[in-house]
Amino acid sequence: EYMGVCCKEADRSRRRATAERSKVTMVCRVAIIGAGVSGLACIKCCLDEGLEPICFERSESIGGLWRFMESPEEGRASIYRSVFTNSCKEMMCYMDFPFPENFPNFMHNSKLQEYIELYAKHFDLLEYIQFKTHVTNIKKHSDFHVSGQWDVETQKDGKLESITFDAVMICSGHHVYPSIPVDSFPGLEKFQGTFFHSREYKGPEKFRGKKVLVIGLGNSGSDIAVELSHTASQVCISSRSGSWIMSRVWDKGYPWDMLTVTRFESFLRDTLPTAISDWLYVRKMNRWFKHENYGLIPVNRILRKEPVFNDDLPSRIICGTVVVKPNVKQFTETSAIFQDGTVLEGLDYVIFATGYTFAYPFMDDESIIKSRNNEVTLYKSILPPFLEKSTMAVIGLIQTLGSAIPTAEL
Repeated sequence: EYMGVCCKEADRSRRRATAERSKVTMVCRVAIIGAGVSGLACIKCCLDEGLEPICFERSESIGGLWRFMESPEEGRASIYRSVFTNSCKEMMCYMDFPFPENFPNFMHNSKLQEYIELYAKHFDLLEYIQFKTHVTNIKKHSDFHVSGQWDVETQKDGKLESITFDAVMICSGHHVYPSIPVDSFPGLEKFQGTFFHSREYKGPEKFRGKKVLVIGLGNSGSDIAVELSHTASQVCISSRSGSWIMSRVWDKGYPWDMLTVTRFESFLRDTLPTAISDWLYVRKMNRWFKHENYGLIPVNRILRKEPVFNDDLPSRIICGTVVVKPNVKQFTETSAIFQDGTVLEGLDYVIFATGYTFAYPFMDDESIIKSRNNEVTLYKSILPPFLEKSTMAVIGLIQTLGSAIPTAEL
């Protein structure tokens, strides 16, 4: 506790010194969109550099993705009740604010939300956030080519306001606008059961005794299929391309990322010949179980995309409570027909765990952050490349093998 107080006082002293130096020159005002883990990191980094941040948060609290709500809210991410972190606390904390020792290595979403609130309180970040404020438009200032400034229009309690900022940091996340590729599933419009995106899933209660098909073998799809396998009468999970499945617990009980996200692993990947590096990667992914025997082998097995973390999926498959299926060929009124010709009859629910689309509806000029094939055209996944002045950044889009928190800080 004493160390925490000292750290907090030192941080305040550093900010005061930075603020005194900033009086010599004009302080830059920075607009930050979103008060999730990335937005909070941006507020603190701006303060440390003597900038003047104002964060606009559409909801009534911080946390973004990790703040669980019983019903999805428009314009913000939504998680289900049972979500746990996939990174351990030692590898996902803010660099100057470790997790409390009594927190578990992998946390339920409520514990991570508690940590986020502790972080914001410790560094006095809440005073820089305007809650229940909807950013409706961001456009270039009239002299942008000279000043690089932006006009940010907001709405709160029915009142519209426009403020000019020297820079904008967009931290609105990419788990907000669900993607259901309806055109890829012929007959879906005829299906008499219920289908919805995983964003709307909150828990297994209403699926008791029902037949459920989960489409998508990502983290959400796997979690939902495993959870439903304890209550639904039948659960199938359909995958178009397969995926590597990893356990959170690795050698000798250590968290996976403490052993795999290391400089040595990066050195081997960058130094070894490609063929040997790919062989070692596939071997490592298959060390827990042979994916081919479970129908999970990825189509492109050497692609280094983020694996799925699920400690229970293989056991649920081998016990028959979750059945792995290929991609859906078409739907009928009451069934799903798969590419291998098998049919799931009497289907009650279809849950699309098919990811999200990138969208920035508040951008006045949509060409600044273009979206092509569900990929934004940003330099290093951060900077719009065609601006006359580089005064806008998108924080939190970089997909890393590990936690988003330290990545956002960097």
